[in-house]
Amino acid sequence: MNKISYFILGFGLIISGCNQSANNSSGEVASVMKDSSKFTTIKWQDSIVDFGTRKMGDIVNVTFLCTNTGNKPLYLFEVRPGCGCTLVDYTKEPIQPGKQGKIDARFDTNKAHPGTVHKSVYVHSNTSNNSPSYLTFTGTIAVLDSTAAHK
Repeated sequence: MNKISYFILGFGLIISGCNQSANNSSGEVASVMKDSSKFTTIKWQDSIVDFGTRKMGDIVNVTFLCTNTGNKPLYLFEVRPGCGCTLVDYTKEPIQPGKQGKIDARFDTNKAHPGTVHKSVYVHSNTSNNSPSYLTFTGTIAVLDSTAAHK
């Protein structure tokens, strides 16, 4: 074989190896979601949080806590913010029965408009009703009066 053939063969093996690891992760998700005997229940401590009034330019951190109230491990499969002004991090390992997990949302007020804001986080998990949870945080973003700083 020539050098180009070896390159193509090697590249193909690398790609198939990467795809295999990705498929294993999604395979676990698919397995749990197909088998209703692996479904559980979830209780959110607060599904709506009011962060009050913040200045334009502040970073707002909101934490949503959940408890696995069922008897099977709880998987948070998909957690997505409703817009680009919010980043999320969440418990990625299975949450055992009776234990807590969390979702941390980080909201950048510079990427939003002044006034009242309503932001959401979409959560898909292996719950018995198989419907997603929508977590909401709200508050007011105040614009600083630039003349007040000079007095």
